[in-house]
Amino acid sequence: MSSLRMTSDLRRQLILGAAKRCFARHGYTGTTTKSVAAAAAISEALLFKHFPSKAALYAEILSEECEADPALTDLLEREPSTATLVELIRGMVEHFVQIADGPDQEEAQRLRLMVTSHLDDGEFARLLYAKIEKLIGAVFVASLERAVAAGDATPRASDPLNLFWFAHHAVMTAALTRLPATPCLSYGTTNDLERQLCEFLLRGIGLNDAAIASHLDRVLAPGAGNTAIAESA
Repeated sequence: MSSLRMTSDLRRQLILGAAKRCFARHGYTGTTTKSVAAAAAISEALLFKHFPSKAALYAEILSEECEADPALTDLLEREPSTATLVELIRGMVEHFVQIADGPDQEEAQRLRLMVTSHLDDGEFARLLYAKIEKLIGAVFVASLERAVAAGDATPRASDPLNLFWFAHHAVMTAALTRLPATPCLSYGTTNDLERQLCEFLLRGIGLNDAAIASHLDRVLAPGAGNTAIAESA
């Protein structure tokens, strides 16, 4: 039984490795499950036993990239606290705001794919949201609870995860305005936009001004380091 599981796990990694090469060479649109199966030297039917669709393959690759990000790993391993909550929000804001400034535009294409998914069948968006929630949701909720207990935040009646998604979608929409060569809105400098978004989102999830001023100034200080919240979504 354990040998069968190992064989299945190895085959799954083989498929993911082949898919990464195909997506890197041909992009999401130009890659098909048939081409991934050929690159992995397996049948398309066998590929579907592990991944039901191209969207599932791509979402799994993005999830693995998130999990392999050392900055995110470090953040998720910290004790839940107000500071962890602020750094999580700041990292998400930094990631989305800087997408338009990325040198290879890969993240910009992923963001466009996410938007397209919302306008189409939603499969890719649902898969990616589920993976983001599994990866980050518990840390966000626990840190928000600690912030409330410490008197740094006001408790909200709504589901704490809804607050996370409100923040995520607000900053994702702000990022979309910066994707065209000529931005749809002029938000000012990147640094100013990051600070304003962080303050807006932290107030929205319940943090008081004193906690925001204390913790946000610390994480935005020069040399404080970067926190990456990958995902493109």
